[in-house]
Amino acid sequence: MKRNRYPTLAARARSWLRQALPALLLYASAAHAAGAPLEAEFAAGLKDEGLAGAVWSAVLPDGTVKVGASGLRDTARRLPMQADTRMQVGSVGKVALALGVLRLVSEDRLTLDTPLQQVLPELALKNPWQASDPVRIRHLLAHTSGLDNVRFWQAFSLNPAAPTPLADAFDGDRNLLRVRARPGSRYAYSNMGYGLLGMVIEKITGQPYERYLDAQLLQPLGMADSTFAFVTQVSTQMSTQMSTQMSTQAGAQADPRLAMGYFEHGVAQPAVPQYLRPAAQFTTTAADMGKLAQFLMGDGKLQGKRFIDLALMGALSEPAGTDAAQAGLATGHGLALAVRDRHNVVGACHPGTAVGFRAMLCLYPEQDSAFFVAFNTDAEQADYERFNRLLLRDLELPLRAPAPRGTPAPTVENWQGVYLPSPSPMASMAWVDAVFGFTRVKWDGESLFLIPFQGEPKELEPVGGLLFRASDRSTPSHVLMQEDGKHVLSDGLRSYERASMLRMLVLWGSLALGAAGMLYVLVVGVWRAALRSLGRGDHLFAPLLSLLALLLPLPFFYFQSYLRLGDVTIASVLLALTTGALPLATAFGLARCWRSRGTAAEAGSWAKWDWVALLAALQLLLVLAWWGLLPLRLWHL
Repeated sequence: MKRNRYPTLAARARSWLRQALPALLLYASAAHAAGAPLEAEFAAGLKDEGLAGAVWSAVLPDGTVKVGASGLRDTARRLPMQADTRMQVGSVGKVALALGVLRLVSEDRLTLDTPLQQVLPELALKNPWQASDPVRIRHLLAHTSGLDNVRFWQAFSLNPAAPTPLADAFDGDRNLLRVRARPGSRYAYSNMGYGLLGMVIEKITGQPYERYLDAQLLQPLGMADSTFAFVTQVSTQMSTQMSTQMSTQAGAQADPRLAMGYFEHGVAQPAVPQYLRPAAQFTTTAADMGKLAQFLMGDGKLQGKRFIDLALMGALSEPAGTDAAQAGLATGHGLALAVRDRHNVVGACHPGTAVGFRAMLCLYPEQDSAFFVAFNTDAEQADYERFNRLLLRDLELPLRAPAPRGTPAPTVENWQGVYLPSPSPMASMAWVDAVFGFTRVKWDGESLFLIPFQGEPKELEPVGGLLFRASDRSTPSHVLMQEDGKHVLSDGLRSYERASMLRMLVLWGSLALGAAGMLYVLVVGVWRAALRSLGRGDHLFAPLLSLLALLLPLPFFYFQSYLRLGDVTIASVLLALTTGALPLATAFGLARCWRSRGTAAEAGSWAKWDWVALLAALQLLLVLAWWGLLPLRLWHL
């Protein structure tokens, strides 16, 4: 009898612990809250996580907005973070921009079902479903347009200026606007989609979207310390050249109240303009975000007058129309916010990341409560979730009981297999997602297990039919579906499609053979060079030189800002040239093998292994070229 890889008793125990731990942490925190004020706990957390500073606000059921601050807004000058310090919140600004679009809908200047190309007919939109399912305004708001997320050159570039036209982010020659999933069917986060919404606002209003939203949205909401315009820092850490460049850009504002942004190890980074600024350019304060949260939880009225239609307010965080929503999954993204189920508390949230900043906005309408928090440090290894737990504890939100276990559909075992992200977060990196981003789905008769190639396995408990609940969630978190004969797994914010095992074996085999071939070229080539037997006529001479040439761009990348990864620079050009030369050099080495086959000079040598290694390496290089990864042109990705 085959032994169960996931023992039921142990699995149940792990499930209970993962489920109970967040609640225990919340209660434990509450127990010593009197002896550890929120400010003190934030200060300790900032120190532990290596973060410069933070601001936060909490909306209480009685309408009170509490604000707080901790740490430093400028570490070089030791300036303390204050409650009215301005912060950049990245994608949290999408929530406000979405409200601006819904304001136009409420004024009957636009509808949610207006096709995008009706407003912007000049776009080179490639939609295979155009006849039946055009990309509509609602799809852009809810990230269900099927468009790509972002390209390197759109996100990592110092070329754009503050007033750069939004259309420059959608150069028609770049084949950017290709719809990869039927509009409305699947959630796929798209910064490009919100860049297009900025263009829609400009087309409808006849003015820059920043000016319209500042005057017609933020001002009526009383958010006087917030703006969609580009704002820079004033800091002694900025070089004279950088200060001059940023202060002289047309439309830029310089504000000493804006905190400096930081990365790991305290590396300062002033704000820079960006191509897709409607997706991430927003400067605000904790108090202003408290006002925004209050409006988001209201009925859409300002001073007793309708500002945004009530039906639209109800759809802000309600996923609708996607295949996952129609299959019964309540988690997902509405017109502005996503349902977030964490620590046994369910709310509507939106995270944000900007250059040197992190932020989170979460609403709990049932309790008339909300919190906002922003940090002026973007550190990959920091545990930002610990601060969310502190704010949840401070709001004293009731914990929700987990959904009870239900009877799974008898066909669950048919969904076992290997799943790939569909669509990929970035179309240009689809090969990487296919080879390294896959997840195995296994059913043991009682629980469904998701086993990603990278990350920890996750146990899903059936709650009835094809709906499942992760052990750290209180509501159904995943659903199994069948679309056009394809098996699909979704959590409302990501969809995975089952891939054929033959396809995966081919991809994995190609990678393994190619990596082995290049390792052979490197090791044997260097060994021959050390023995001084690697002449210009050697099969491995050109391939080895080409491999070693890949090191040439490294020092240039080291001294180059990562914000220039998508620009045409010495480093990126060298990378394109060296990666483009690699398959040519490998093919040249193979040609030498062919010409020298059977000669006496090669008898008894490693020639046959050279042939095999070069052929294995070349097939992988051709696969990468087919997927658009060779030559590696970062400004094209």
